[in-house]
Amino acid sequence: MWSNDPSASPMLFNIGMFFLRLAVGMEMIFVHGFKKLGIGVAQVEKVPNPLHLPDTFNYAFVVSANIFFPFFVLIGFCTRLATFPTLAVTLTGYFVLHWNDASLVKDTPFIYSVIFLYIMVLGPGKYSIDNYIFKKLIK
Repeated sequence: MWSNDPSASPMLFNIGMFFLRLAVGMEMIFVHGFKKLGIGVAQVEKVPNPLHLPDTFNYAFVVSANIFFPFFVLIGFCTRLATFPTLAVTLTGYFVLHWNDASLVKDTPFIYSVIFLYIMVLGPGKYSIDNYIFKKLIK
């Protein structure tokens, strides 16, 4: 009944990808994105700028990568493309900001990077806007 072959049960894969997108998108938005806007916290989180980009651009990019693009991943719209900005932020956090920190500090950007890379490689699955658009374009 159970198999390690992902092609043996595409329905389980698609349901799994749907819930993974839903969970990681909501987590990124609610836990990391909103606090950068000051929503749900007493003070707006300071956004680090390790690459010394212009401050306005850096802030807009990080907020977009933590709210706007994870929402696209969540709904499955331009999913693979939408993972790139979030990966840029999480990988910068891991390799630049937290490289010399303890594992307990750098595990958050690492785990987010792994999950968004997984979604980028495997795609959004059947239960996504991307799939709906793809089906409409083929007909």
